[in-house]
Amino acid sequence: DVQLVESGGGSVETGGFLRLSCAATGFTISTAGSAWYRQRPGQEREGVAALGRDGTPTYAKFVKGRFTISTDSAKNILYLQMNDQNPEDTGMYTCAGDYVGVWSEFDSDFLNRGQGTQVTVS
Repeated sequence: DVQLVESGGGSVETGGFLRLSCAATGFTISTAGSAWYRQRPGQEREGVAALGRDGTPTYAKFVKGRFTISTDSAKNILYLQMNDQNPEDTGMYTCAGDYVGVWSEFDSDFLNRGQGTQVTVS
């Protein structure tokens, strides 16, 4: 059974940090191609960070060096370390993994998506 389950969201103050986790079952997320997205209040979903099958990361411009996407192959977990957060980072964060077709970072045709974890920065 293929599944992605996010965790690690919560409430933090400006300048704080969180580490989001995306636990995968049914496929190996460290070699599948993956990404984190977020949907801010009243906004459409946007890509935050992506990780190609070759391990190359891509970050949205608004990240500005604050976030890091990574995987733990032993635990089959995708992470998003978020530092120096600000209120603009508030939103629902979801992960996606494994894709078909051509790798297109945030526009890739991902096969699996999680339900999300809420992040609130005040």
